[in-house]
Amino acid sequence: MLLNLRLQSAVLALACALPAAAQDSFYLRNGDRVVFYGDSITDQRLYTTFVETFVVTRFPERNISFVHSGWGGDRVGGGGGGPIDVRLQRDVLAYKPTVVTIMLGMNDGGFRAHDASLFEKYSAGFTHIVQQLRKELPEIRITAIRPSPFDEVTRGAIKGGGYNPVLVRYGDFVQLLAGKEKFDVADFNAPVVRMLEKAKAENSALAQKIIPDRVHPAASGHLIMASALLRAWNAPSLVSAVEIDAAAKTVTHATYADVSDFKAAEDLSWTQLDSALPMPMDLKDEATSLALRATDFVAALNRQQLKITGLAEGQWTLRIDGQEVANFSQRHWAEGVNLAMLPTPMAKQAAWVHALTLKHNDIHYARWRSVQTPLEQDKLETTAAAMQALDALEAEIVARQRATAKPVPHQFDIVRAGVSRSK
Repeated sequence: MLLNLRLQSAVLALACALPAAAQDSFYLRNGDRVVFYGDSITDQRLYTTFVETFVVTRFPERNISFVHSGWGGDRVGGGGGGPIDVRLQRDVLAYKPTVVTIMLGMNDGGFRAHDASLFEKYSAGFTHIVQQLRKELPEIRITAIRPSPFDEVTRGAIKGGGYNPVLVRYGDFVQLLAGKEKFDVADFNAPVVRMLEKAKAENSALAQKIIPDRVHPAASGHLIMASALLRAWNAPSLVSAVEIDAAAKTVTHATYADVSDFKAAEDLSWTQLDSALPMPMDLKDEATSLALRATDFVAALNRQQLKITGLAEGQWTLRIDGQEVANFSQRHWAEGVNLAMLPTPMAKQAAWVHALTLKHNDIHYARWRSVQTPLEQDKLETTAAAMQALDALEAEIVARQRATAKPVPHQFDIVRAGVSRSK
């Protein structure tokens, strides 16, 4: 008997330790500052803001900040924002980042078949960026990104053998350089190509909307790219998981969730406080829904599980804070339901967080692109004050974003579908 109790205790301790270990293995640490560096695809501020919102909602207790420094048209040598060393000093190093992502290559290949001279410029230029960052900030952690695809899946390849194979070759160089210079790599090409192939097989016309101009993905494509970066950073899949045995009238399991005031009579009710929020996803956008069906994004990154066994046969309704959220059979509840796919109060809260993510990035963009960069040679007396005011405004929005990301308790009820009972 004593042995069995010890075994049960060991199993429970292991079950609790495994999720905690998954959280601890995440690449970003408390106090990190991340700078996203790249060309127009980074300048869209979509995969970057998706990543930021994921981190803020999944790790609300960690203080991790983000700066978005993409500039349309950039190559490894720089571009419209200045030559590369100017860009690195002003738009990366000035923020003293602990983590930098680098996504370049789409423009460097010239949108034509492989050109050896262009490849040589890319390889030398990318190497210079890595070495310059390491020279200025020796402890910096770099994640280089293999270039996202030029869409030759939903449309035909360009003449000369296609352009995406050129980008794949550039990505292969980045992977090779990572082995020499000891930095990390995320692949934005292969996962997106696989998704496009599956999406095209399901709905070829809609699949073309994922990367409308073959270069710049819509939000649907950026969500999958964000997934690739988060996976490279060992992001956890689980938001929370709760299991209830209705027949035994007990909560049998809770991970990343505090369950209290559990009551079981004709219905079930409890108060639940999760440790994190789900990743907000615009499921009303058809292209996003298609992209999600063509990948394992949800299973890999967005599981908020509720499993209820032992319910009597029939349909059962989930209400959260008095609002009906879902209606499933007892068999469906016994298999488990992913709340992250439902219009819950937690999903709405996460959407508010993402709205604040976009707002603070818009303020930073205005400060950087409308004040700092165009006026830096004019030596105006009020430029510094204007930037400070915008920095203060952004900081206020970020503070609200972080406060909004903190989970709050919710009242859960499972009741017979179609039955109204007074409380």
